[in-house]
Amino acid sequence: MTKPTHTHITHGGRFSWVGEQQGGGALEGQTLVCYLDLDKDLKSITTLEDWQQHWRKIEPDDCTVCMGTGRDSIKGNATKPCGGCYGLGKIRPDGETPADRWQLAEIAGGIIARQRQEIGRLRQIEALPEVREILDKQRDAQNETIARQEQKWRAGRGHGPGGQRATGD
Repeated sequence: MTKPTHTHITHGGRFSWVGEQQGGGALEGQTLVCYLDLDKDLKSITTLEDWQQHWRKIEPDDCTVCMGTGRDSIKGNATKPCGGCYGLGKIRPDGETPADRWQLAEIAGGIIARQRQEIGRLRQIEALPEVREILDKQRDAQNETIARQEQKWRAGRGHGPGGQRATGD
């Protein structure tokens, strides 16, 4: 049996990367990805750009039941958590599902630690002067747009008596 290598970001599922090749005809110049849908036993092709945008690689600690989504994939109920990982999307490093609360807490602690590292890296990037300058320019442009929209709204006709805007007391 082929082992899943990727999962769809929004729909989940088990997919295996088969290979890639250059497109021909109408798809000339594009790289095509061939993959196998393991749930439906169906080979399909998509563009490399679409593949990179909508599929993600399955990590070694992703739950083998829900493929890291944390949703119930067996019954197809996306509002219920997965029974294998209790909705975390991750399992123990040895590939086993958590057996008790302590093992579940250990997995949750690992997720929190990875998120803290990622937030720390993003804060370091945000602290760079070049990035700070770009963010300030974007914020100023957004404020100007909001101010222009507000002025246009105030100058426009309202729906009240005589076309006046009802602004309250």
